[in-house]
Amino acid sequence: MFTLLTICIAIAVALVSLLVVVFCIECLAALLPQPKRLAPHERGRVAVLLPAHNEEAVLGETLSTLNQQIRKGDRVVVVADNCTDATVSIAYENGAEVLQRHDPVNRGKGFALRVGLAHLRQDDQPFDAIVILDADCQVHVGCIDQLASAVVASSRPVQASYLMTPGGGSLAKQAISQFAVLVKNHVRPRGLRRLGLPCLLTGSGMAFPPNVAWELPLEGGHIVEDMQLTFDLLVAGHPSRYCEAARVDAVLPPNDDASGQQRTRWEHGHLQVLTSQVPRLLLASLKRADLRIAAMALDLAVPPLSLLVMAWIATGAAAAGIAWWEPRPLFVLLAAGGLLAVCIASVWWRFARHAIPLRRLASAPAYALAKAPMYLKFLAKRQRSWVRTARE
Repeated sequence: MFTLLTICIAIAVALVSLLVVVFCIECLAALLPQPKRLAPHERGRVAVLLPAHNEEAVLGETLSTLNQQIRKGDRVVVVADNCTDATVSIAYENGAEVLQRHDPVNRGKGFALRVGLAHLRQDDQPFDAIVILDADCQVHVGCIDQLASAVVASSRPVQASYLMTPGGGSLAKQAISQFAVLVKNHVRPRGLRRLGLPCLLTGSGMAFPPNVAWELPLEGGHIVEDMQLTFDLLVAGHPSRYCEAARVDAVLPPNDDASGQQRTRWEHGHLQVLTSQVPRLLLASLKRADLRIAAMALDLAVPPLSLLVMAWIATGAAAAGIAWWEPRPLFVLLAAGGLLAVCIASVWWRFARHAIPLRRLASAPAYALAKAPMYLKFLAKRQRSWVRTARE
């Protein structure tokens, strides 16, 4: 019995340690100097597509930051999806084309994008890039030019740096969430870019060559459409590329309840895609002998940072329980924990120390453990349908 228990714990320790190493390689690679940039390409004609559901509180500001970057010949299309507020009138006031969609059964970003892309495809003049933005984002100066130029240069899908700013509620929780998004949406993609590997699509600030955009395998209603889209495109031969020079920001939810709702959607969706897509990607990488697909399978296998820390704590407790007759799993896990601590500290120092005070991250371990019910809910009653996050 002791032998079987030891083997099971050793396997769990090896798996958790592997995930920690993958996470740390990506993060530490982000600290490397930026490779030499290619000469900029003329961006050509661009279409910007914004799906929107009851976004009257934020759409005007989003279009205001966007319109400063729109050139003659470009198009901005807002798909007002099942809207019951002033979204449509605000879009018109800010010079956008508006498509209104009413279907209370088939709701969500994927359905809205299908309608918008079908509309744009009817244009007689060709586009050089199709950019997709969420309706609640601030589009930083130069973002559209950078995204479109990267698409033209690479003929690949491109993802901007999509980050979060504080929106209200607990300052400590906001800081931890802001840091977690920074690591997931900027640091790890930057590291993958340094390693010459593709990255995840993270939702807003995605850009596509037209031939790819017209054939996007949009799965309407999926709670993390963008993550699922990454792997569908990767298997189809269209790996995504990270463009850190292009940046869009969104505001974190205005209170703890809304933040919890958003976090549940993100993390349940991540776990759903993880469990369904990692085997698919590993099999595809073996069939094609493609290391890029294998690398993305490993990237996807890394769970949200809170869950990774919880897994390390749980396996550490189990390894400590058998340490008196087999200490090696505990030593391996302690080494992985030390590496993880050094990695997170280095990332904070390099990317976040000016914006996120260290004292507000001190409660991160307790915050991670407090999310245990959310992860247990994934096993018993996971969130499967798209739910809009509350705005102010």
